[in-house]
Amino acid sequence: MNRLHYGWVIVAAGALITCVAMGALFALPVYLAPIAEETGWTRAGISMAMTVGFVVMGVAGFGWGTLTDRIGARPVVLIAAVILGIGLLIASQSRDLLVFQLAYGGLVGLAGGAFFAPIMATTVGWFDKHRSLAVSLVSIGAGVAPMVITPFASLLIEIHGWRSAMTMTAIAATVLLVPASFLIRKAPQAIAEAQPQTGVDVAPQEPQPSRASAALRTPQFVVLAATFFLCCAAHSGPIFHTVSYAMLCGVPALAAASIYSVEGVAGLFGRLFFGIAADRLGVKKVLIAGLALQAIGIYTYIYVTQLTDFYMLAVVLGMAYGGVMPLYAVLARDYFGPHVMGTVLGAATMTSSIGMAFGPVGGGWLYDTFGSYHWLYIASAAVGVAAAAMALAFPPPRRADSESTSAPQPA
Repeated sequence: MNRLHYGWVIVAAGALITCVAMGALFALPVYLAPIAEETGWTRAGISMAMTVGFVVMGVAGFGWGTLTDRIGARPVVLIAAVILGIGLLIASQSRDLLVFQLAYGGLVGLAGGAFFAPIMATTVGWFDKHRSLAVSLVSIGAGVAPMVITPFASLLIEIHGWRSAMTMTAIAATVLLVPASFLIRKAPQAIAEAQPQTGVDVAPQEPQPSRASAALRTPQFVVLAATFFLCCAAHSGPIFHTVSYAMLCGVPALAAASIYSVEGVAGLFGRLFFGIAADRLGVKKVLIAGLALQAIGIYTYIYVTQLTDFYMLAVVLGMAYGGVMPLYAVLARDYFGPHVMGTVLGAATMTSSIGMAFGPVGGGWLYDTFGSYHWLYIASAAVGVAAAAMALAFPPPRRADSESTSAPQPA
């Protein structure tokens, strides 16, 4: 298979890997109530496992990304697949809250950091003309996960209990991820050095940083990381606590879990729409619009009590946060060269994961303190507005002088 077509194999493999891995990681919300009922652990304590997971995932993502720049994404993803399965197995048998938090948050979070940055860094190296669309299609895996993994886990919990359900998920995830990791390949040098064509204006006189340490000190990276942080801090709480909130409003457990499915379907369309729009209109404009829509959708939660309303809001919010997430990788490629993409995306993912860490435990604390989720949505919406405002500060992308020459137009 020639290099022109193998890029789409990378996209397909990346979509499958992110679907299974992120689906296994983010299925914890449907385990929340069953775990609390069986063990007597507090919601905040169980949610802390997710918070630990986000922090570990972020820090590990930086390390995994740097390692990807040196050895490639394939061995990184392969190792992480094994760690993910082990972490879920240990968590499923935990009888102590601390052990559960360390297994789910530590090991599963460690594995989770090995998927976004390495796979996205590899994907953007394979594409030039359709780069925004390609990374959006890879991220569709994360959008499909709520449609597949979450309802499947909820069904397994009802039939077998949460421990057996998590064990089955661990085995299935390992069986699927290990073979898929062998499809990941480094991009050919000709593609990796192709000129970016993402629909944004560039400054040809300003070279891209070629060293990771220099790249992480640029204004471009600071704004990229800050926007990513605020974006994830805004939506992590509402995403994690949606099932519990819906159940408090009287929605049956299985129906509440299906809200994630609706978000997943909407996220698919959001990724496609935002990816195509970014290639045509420019990444920055589309990102700002998506972040503003996300903030509005989060605030609207305080008025929602019926299942139909939850579904309608899930469509809006799913399109918004699903559509904007892949665009950070495209912006990073516009700013920085291919040889530091793993490090840059890993560092950006680390900041986003720290932002994600605030939502689950913060939402659990607010509920335990006030007996309501309303303050969670108000605070999250305010952070979402800050994310859109920060995106306005994106400086013009850099590009290497060597990229001003003509280049082949792959994929």
